[in-house]
Amino acid sequence: MTNSNESILILGATGGIGSEVARKAAARGAKLLLVARDQEKLRALATETGGSFLSIDATRADDVHHAVQQAVEVNGGLTGVVNCVGSILLKPAHLTSEEEYRQTLALNLDSAFFTVKSAARTMMRTGGSIVLSTSAVARTGLFNHEAIAAAKAGIVGLMQSAAATYAPRGVRVNCVAPGLVETPMSARLTANEAAKKASESMHALGRLGQPEDVAEAIDWLVDPNRSSWVTGQVIGVDGGLGTIRPR
Repeated sequence: MTNSNESILILGATGGIGSEVARKAAARGAKLLLVARDQEKLRALATETGGSFLSIDATRADDVHHAVQQAVEVNGGLTGVVNCVGSILLKPAHLTSEEEYRQTLALNLDSAFFTVKSAARTMMRTGGSIVLSTSAVARTGLFNHEAIAAAKAGIVGLMQSAAATYAPRGVRVNCVAPGLVETPMSARLTANEAAKKASESMHALGRLGQPEDVAEAIDWLVDPNRSSWVTGQVIGVDGGLGTIRPR
């Protein structure tokens, strides 16, 4: 079933998860504005999905605001915004440089805040769905995750407050919280078999996630026909990493 009234902005669209979200939304007939930094990857994905694209820096408030405005202008409105921008930093606090820490906050928390700031301003008039990306590490203490855990936990707090603020205007705000997903960004963490097996063993279901696992949850949250009574939630798509321990 298609819904030509859907207009979805996807930030971080060229990543492993973002590109799967784009494909699922396109298959449903949604109009897309795909946003990332790499113009060539954006062009290829836009050709595949029939969407429009825009190259921006999602850590800059003005850039994100411009993307929201473009989505409205190009697609005639905005019903959903998905932020898949993020990074992975595995270092203990005492070995994390100030530059690494601030970059981690910028890519993850800043981009999420600017997404909410701009999208909510537009959606307050019409309602809609905002989906942010946190992580299982926001709720479960794992070693060497201090900076990224701080950023991802901040996204959960941002989401919950925004969900309360904008619910009266019909704007739903939720998060997905993945475990370790096999994407180009995480490739160095699973580069050898021993490292991959160690990571798999931390997930109760015994495997790493695939982009489509997380994209399915995001697609459900952003679709007004399937999740219209869901807001303020953290949806764990993590093989059990965030809540249970394997035997």
